[in-house]
Formats: sequence, structure tokens, C-alpha cells
Amino acid sequence: MDDQCDRCGICCKLFFINLNEEEYISGSYKTMNQVYGPVDNFEDAELCGANILETKEDNDCIYLKGIECSIHNDRPEACRDFFCRSKDPKWKRMIDMINEAKSKQ
Repeated sequence: MDDQCDRCGICCKLFFINLNEEEYISGSYKTMNQVYGPVDNFEDAELCGANILETKEDNDCIYLKGIECSIHNDRPEACRDFFCRSKDPKWKRMIDMINEAKSKQ
């Protein structure tokens, strides 16, 4: 299927994840707030990147454990919308980056 996650973890290593307003305001996710300090207004958070999921020192998503997402069932909308096997042209560049990373493994 083109709408299933391969659960390889590569996208969690390559891309920053922007939370939508509802996700950001919920406080359910660790975000770059640790870097920027609390930003209450979502528009301001978007401008400075405070709505991006926190990353580890190596820039992997904070929720990546090994090659698996530790919050897969509750992952943000941006993660649920993207599939590395999608045929949708809007994902082509990202899919190409993932395939290139896979070929180097």
C-alpha cells in the first residue's frame, strides 16, 4: 500500500516536524521550546521554530528510539500525512532523500 509507514526511521532522522496549532497548544509533545523558551502565541512559535519537535544532539527526532517512533500511534499530523512510498508528487523530494539515505545503509 502507498499509505503505510515502512517504520524504517529514516524520515525521523532527516526532517524536522512542525506541529500544527492544536498539537503545539496541547503541550503533548516536546518541542524546541527548550531552545527558545516558552512561546504562548502559535504564530510567534511558527516564526521562531518553537513549534518544531525537539531533536536529539544528532538531530534525530526526540521520539525516535532505535529505528522506531516511540509515539507512532499518537504521532503528529505531519508524520501521519507523510508516507515514503507515496506516489503524491508533493512528497517526491523527501522520498528521494529517504531513498538516497537507504541506499547508503
